[in-house]
Amino acid sequence: MQLSARNQLKGRVTAIESDSIMSEVVINIGGIDICSTITTNSVERLGLCIGDEATAIIKASEVIISK
Repeated sequence: MQLSARNQLKGRVTAIESDSIMSEVVINIGGIDICSTITTNSVERLGLCIGDEATAIIKASEVIISK
């Protein structure tokens, strides 16, 4: 699958917290956790499980940096 998003970060699923509609999925990428909220239907459709390899694909029009 080709995507226009260039920020594709591969890691491993470390946590999934679900209710009937939404799920919070945590992917560890090089020691840093990335958290995404997706539908529970998407978690089931993708067959996501803790320990799976997954890719966080980030497409944003704005990135805020603080110092």
